Amino acid sequence: MTQPTQPATTQQAILAGGCFWCTEAVMVDVRGVQKVESGYIGGHTPRPDYDSVCSGTTGHAEAIRVTFDPAQVSFRDLLGLFFATHDPTTLNRQGGDAGTQYRSAVFPLTPQQEQDTREVIADLTAQAVFDRPIVTSIEPATTFHVAEAYHQDYYANNARQPYCMAVIAPKVAKLRKYYGDKLRA
Repeated sequence: MTQPTQPATTQQAILAGGCFWCTEAVMVDVRGVQKVESGYIGGHTPRPDYDSVCSGTTGHAEAIRVTFDPAQVSFRDLLGLFFATHDPTTLNRQGGDAGTQYRSAVFPLTPQQEQDTREVIADLTAQAVFDRPIVTSIEPATTFHVAEAYHQDYYANNARQPYCMAVIAPKVAKLRKYYGDKLRA
């Protein structure tokens, strides 16, 4: 006799908002987020690594895969934080990081995630939240390649590094100031 399957208690989201160190640092303390992995997605190289992705020739984006409990945080909530903590109006660039590997993109894992992403972008556009058009792409979720170990928990392990202090710390501070109700106590 086949046992009935239990409903999934977690879901995943794949988001690319420039440097994966930044996006990971923003999502890691969100209530309901259970795991954040930095990695590469959306390219044509079978085994991308940091050096090849940074060359801009693999087609991959630096991205994060977020495992979350939808009873505590919704995919739409994650999208809201994602759009609030990076610039979705700059094509293939976040600050000083430039190239397709730093593009703003969402890689939906379900038709509902794709619909939610389209609706959130439409809502942000209708509300004129940004001064310029949103260029965040919605791309097929191909294989997610987990990045090298030294990229995981990068901000937590390197907060005093100059890039972290100049680029990541302000994003985390913005998250804490404006979205503290979404964070773990």
